[in-house]
Amino acid sequence: MRKRTRAREYALQVLYQMDITRDNYSAALDNFWQAHSEEEIADEMKSFAIELVKGAADNLEMIDKKISQYAANWKLERMAVVDRNILRMSAFELLFREDIPPKVSINEAVDLAKKYSGSEAGKFVNAILDKIKSEKNK
Repeated sequence: MRKRTRAREYALQVLYQMDITRDNYSAALDNFWQAHSEEEIADEMKSFAIELVKGAADNLEMIDKKISQYAANWKLERMAVVDRNILRMSAFELLFREDIPPKVSINEAVDLAKKYSGSEAGKFVNAILDKIKSEKNK
């Protein structure tokens, strides 16, 4: 598995934890890295995961507004927790990370949704992120 792909999985797990526990990102990241202290996680993977978590958390209100704008007939709080956090992380990448091609962000998000959510989650995530990407490119 590629390093950034794995880092996105770590970031998703931390964002999921934050969503459930309502912890801030500092506490959630500390708990996560402590729980994974036996693993040999490369510094670059940790760094990228932390950037994604902090970026999504620091811009949560704006990101949630964008997701809600394009999630027709879906309230954010009714979405599956994993889907909501995949969308948050990937929307952060699309909106704030010029160094990551939009196609990469969307493909990685779809793969995460297929792996960690329901069978239709990939299509759902793809549709919303594609709309966010399209608006940004206008």
